[in-house]
Amino acid sequence: MMFDGQCFCGSITFTVSAPTKWCAHCHCTICQRIHGSAVVTWVGCVADSVSIEDIDDNLTWYESTNGAQRGSCKQCTTHLFFKSVTWPDELHITRTSFSSDLDREPEAHGFHSAHVDWLTCGDDLPKKG
Repeated sequence: MMFDGQCFCGSITFTVSAPTKWCAHCHCTICQRIHGSAVVTWVGCVADSVSIEDIDDNLTWYESTNGAQRGSCKQCTTHLFFKSVTWPDELHITRTSFSSDLDREPEAHGFHSAHVDWLTCGDDLPKKG
């Protein structure tokens, strides 16, 4: 089974071979600021299971913290990827960048201690961090 997705302008596309590793909502302040959102949902993938095609050389990586990088499209500015020395064999991909259903739904809230007070999450998922 394969899952695919892309940035907003379509310059960067990707495919992921199943299975994915996890899916979770992140409430950390770095995600909030970079994405301009109260929460970002990430899908953890085995790095070797991800194929990225960048037809116009628009994929750019930004070191958001020491040892962690975020990948986005220079053309449309879509934030797509996260990789870190903490999880060297994983590539994290924003859930909204996938064009298809996945093999899992969100399973938890991460960095929940940094959640914003003006958004209420009305689910029963575990709240970590």
